[in-house]
Amino acid sequence: MAQHFVAFWNVENLFGPEDHPQRIPWVAERMARDLEGWSEALYARKQDRLAHVITRMNEGAGPDILGLCEVEDRFVLEDLKHRVGEELGRNYGIVHADNQHDKRGIDTAFLFDQGRYSVDPAHIFSHFVIRRTGTRDILQATFRTADDREVILLANHWPSRSGGAEKSAGFRATAGETLAYWHQRIREEARDKERACILALGDFNDDPFDPSLRFNANATRERGDVERAESPKFYNFTWEYLSTEAVDSQGNPRLLDGSLYYKNDGNLFDQILAARPLLDRGAAGFKAVAGSAGIFALPEMVSHRTGQGPIRFGLPKGDPARNINEEGFSDHFPVKILLEDG
Repeated sequence: MAQHFVAFWNVENLFGPEDHPQRIPWVAERMARDLEGWSEALYARKQDRLAHVITRMNEGAGPDILGLCEVEDRFVLEDLKHRVGEELGRNYGIVHADNQHDKRGIDTAFLFDQGRYSVDPAHIFSHFVIRRTGTRDILQATFRTADDREVILLANHWPSRSGGAEKSAGFRATAGETLAYWHQRIREEARDKERACILALGDFNDDPFDPSLRFNANATRERGDVERAESPKFYNFTWEYLSTEAVDSQGNPRLLDGSLYYKNDGNLFDQILAARPLLDRGAAGFKAVAGSAGIFALPEMVSHRTGQGPIRFGLPKGDPARNINEEGFSDHFPVKILLEDG
């Protein structure tokens, strides 16, 4: 039975080099200080470190579909897909829509193996999330196999906790409502709503127990609630990886309690939400493999320091020697799940 390795990674500030000619002028102005010293060499090193991780996913075969956030534009995606595809011998395609709403100009995107899936450009949508100061859209794409199985993926990067979790909670509640709305609309428009395989993944900037996920996005830890619900609900696989056994960069065992760490505390902002058909074998084209959802953390990605998780790469901010760790990767771990043919 064919399996499909799907992952998502917030790659943290994957910007083109400092003098990147394709940079939007207002992004260049806003990011000038952070990108000061972001040389071609540092940019290439960042790409190499990301590719190092991605090519080791799926037992070294690489992901079949990879969702990404915090990417500047198609230029950096083309570079990443080339590095990854060349090493793996895969021909990756890109799903991307320029986001003009985010204040840093960062986007969500997908890389996908064109040998396994096709994507109809007419079925790519960028769903606007209302916020007066701007935020990322929710990117939707339909991936179809050669035998006509379809899975719809929604890439999320919800508003940050800048200014405090409570003060910014309303922004993520709005994002949750937007996701729930499009979950419902996709089902309504589907040829067979009971077979509509929908997977929402991303950096939600909230934990699975926060109201934005539980109430606004209708994402629950109870499979039975999802299976019995008359209106669309998501099953939140994140509850299955609240803690993850790992090995740190010095070879010591670590128990990770987050996909990122902030002020010595772990958070599980990187989540995987599945619609009901993905839970029910035989009801749809795909089914989520039991026990496959989790954090992907190579030892070299894991800090040995208590209270820290992923080893960051950073941005130069005018002082690369101080602010860049060329052995780092991102401030988030990727998350992953296996789907199999239903």
